[in-house]
Amino acid sequence: MKKNFLAIAIAAALSTSITACDNSAKTTKQAMTQPTSSQATPAVSNQQQTFQLAQILEDYFNDMLVLDPLRATRVGEHQYNDKFLKPISAQSLQEQLAFEQKYLDIISNIDEESLSGQDLLSYQVFKRDREMAIAGFAFPQHQVPFNQMYGIHNDFAILGSGSGSQPFNTAKDFVNFEKRAQGFADYMQSAVESMREGVKQGVVLPKAIIAKLIPQFQTHIVSDVKDSVFYGPINALANNSEISEQDKQAITLSYTNMIKQVIIPSYKNTLAFLVDEYAQHGTDTVGLTDLPNGVAWYDHMIAHHTTLNLTADEIHQYGQQEVARILSEMKKVKETVKFDGDLAEFFIFLKEDPQFYFDKPEDLVAAYVGVKDKINNRLPQLFEVFPKADYEVREVEAFRAASSAGASYEAPAPDGSRPGIFYINTYNLKAQPNFIMETLSIHEASPGHHFQASIQQEVESLPKFRKFGNFTVYEEGWALYAESLGKEMGLFTDPYQWYGRLVDEQLRAMRLVVDTGLHAKGWTRQQAIDFMTQNSSMADSDIESEVERYIAIPGQALSYKIGQRAIRAMRDKAQAQLGEKFDVKKFHTQILIDASLPMPILADKIDRWIASQL
Repeated sequence: MKKNFLAIAIAAALSTSITACDNSAKTTKQAMTQPTSSQATPAVSNQQQTFQLAQILEDYFNDMLVLDPLRATRVGEHQYNDKFLKPISAQSLQEQLAFEQKYLDIISNIDEESLSGQDLLSYQVFKRDREMAIAGFAFPQHQVPFNQMYGIHNDFAILGSGSGSQPFNTAKDFVNFEKRAQGFADYMQSAVESMREGVKQGVVLPKAIIAKLIPQFQTHIVSDVKDSVFYGPINALANNSEISEQDKQAITLSYTNMIKQVIIPSYKNTLAFLVDEYAQHGTDTVGLTDLPNGVAWYDHMIAHHTTLNLTADEIHQYGQQEVARILSEMKKVKETVKFDGDLAEFFIFLKEDPQFYFDKPEDLVAAYVGVKDKINNRLPQLFEVFPKADYEVREVEAFRAASSAGASYEAPAPDGSRPGIFYINTYNLKAQPNFIMETLSIHEASPGHHFQASIQQEVESLPKFRKFGNFTVYEEGWALYAESLGKEMGLFTDPYQWYGRLVDEQLRAMRLVVDTGLHAKGWTRQQAIDFMTQNSSMADSDIESEVERYIAIPGQALSYKIGQRAIRAMRDKAQAQLGEKFDVKKFHTQILIDASLPMPILADKIDRWIASQL
C-alpha cells in the first residue's frame, strides 16, 4: 500500500507470445502466414502497429522514471537514487497533467483493431490508465498529500532505514541519499504550503486522521541521532567490507549531520505545522462527500479502485447482504464448537479467552512460519505456476507499528536480492488471534499477494509499465479469492480456523457497507465503529484502525470484495461453459500470468480463453 498521491500510476503486461490460447492472437498469426498478396499488406501494418506500441510503452516508462525517481528506485532502476519528487506546485501539477495527456494523445493514434493478444491488453490498460489519471486531476488530492496510511513521510523513512529499496552499499550510495534527503525536505515544505491552500479551499483532513498522523512525525524527532531510524545504514557500515575505514568515518560524519540538519528539522517543521496550525482546521465530519465536489470525487475513487461502473448505493446494498450471510455462517461455527451463549457472547469469548492469543511477539512470528510450511505443501493441488522468489515473515518496524495495519505484504526486490516480506504487526498481540493465521497467511503471502506480485515481476517478457503496475481490485480481489481456496487445499479443518476465514471475509463485506456509509451516506466515525463491533469479533483497536483507514483512503477498501466477486464469477462462468474440460490449475494460470488488470479487461481475456478451450 505504499503509494504517493502525486506519483504517476503505472500498470503491467506480457508479450504476445505468452497468450497462445487467445483466439484473436491465433487468428492473426494464421492470417499472417497465408501467401495471398491481399493479406500481406495488413500483416505488415499490424507489425508496424505492434512495434509502435512497444516503443510508446517503453518511452512512457522511461519518462515516468524522471517524474517519479522514488518509484524508479523501488523498481530497481537506480540511476535516479539521488533525486526526489518535484515540490508540489501549480507548475509541477501542470507538468504531470501534460505528461498524461501527451501519452493519451500518442496512444490514441494506434489502431486498436490491429492489435491482438498481449498487445491488445497493453493498449487497453495503458489507455485506461491515462484516462483515469487525467480524470483525477479534477480533484485536489495534492491538498491532502499524506495521511496515516499513505504518505511520503513514511515511504521516505523506509527508504532511509536501510531495509527498503534504497541501496547503501558504496560511498556513492550514501552521497545519493544525502542529496535525496534535501529533495525530501523541499517536498515536505511544499506539502505544508499545499495543505495551507487546502485550508483556504475547505479541503482538510478530518481531526481523527490528523491525530493519527502526529505520532508518525513525532517518532522522528529524536535528541540522539543514533535513535533515528535513518541511522540504520550507519549501523550497518561496520559489516561493509567494500568501504574503507577512512571512508566510513567520513560517511558517518556527513550522514549524521544530514540527519541532524535536514531530516529531523523537516519532520519537526511539518509536525509544528500539524499541531500548531492545521489541527484546528480539521473537520469533525469524516466523509469525502463533505468536501467541495466530494460526491464526484467519491464516484471517481470508486471507479479508480474497483475499475467498474458501480454506484455507492449498489455497493452498500451488496455489502449488507454479505454481512448477513456471513453472520449466519458464524452462528454455525458457534454451534459446531458447542458454545453456550448467543453470537454476541461468542464474539466476546473469542476476543477475551487467552487460548486464542500469543504472549510473545517471537511466538506469533514463529507460528506464521509454521503455517507457511503447511500451506506450501498443499499449493500443487491448485496451481501449476509458482513464484521463483520465496518470502519471509517479519515483524512490522517499531517506528510505524502503532498506526499500521495488522498485516501487509511487500513484493520481492525485482533483481532477486530480497525475498518477499509478509509483515505481521506485533504491536498489540490481542489484535492477532491465532484463529486467523491460516486465512491471513493465504491472503498476504501464498497463494495470495506473494503469488500475484512475484509472478508478475518474474515474467521476463513483461513490459515494464505493466511489470511494476497495479490495480487494487485485481490484487486484493485475487488475495481474497485465494482465501476461498483454503478448503480446497485441505485447510480450515479446525472450526476456529474456519471461523478465522469467515472473520476475514466478514471484514471485507463490512468494508463495503462502512466505506460507502462514511463517504456517501453521512455516517460518523462512531456509527462505523458500532456497525463493525456489532457484526464481528474484531478487537476494538483493530476496528478503530480499520475505520480510520477507510476515512483516509476512500474507496480502496471496496476493492477486496468487489474483486473477489468478479474473479469468482469468471471461474463460475468457465466451469459452466467448459464442464469436464475445466482445469482449475489452468484457470489460475490465466488469472495470474497476464499481471494486474482492470476487471473488465480481465473478464474479456478470460472469455477469450474459455472460447479457445471449447
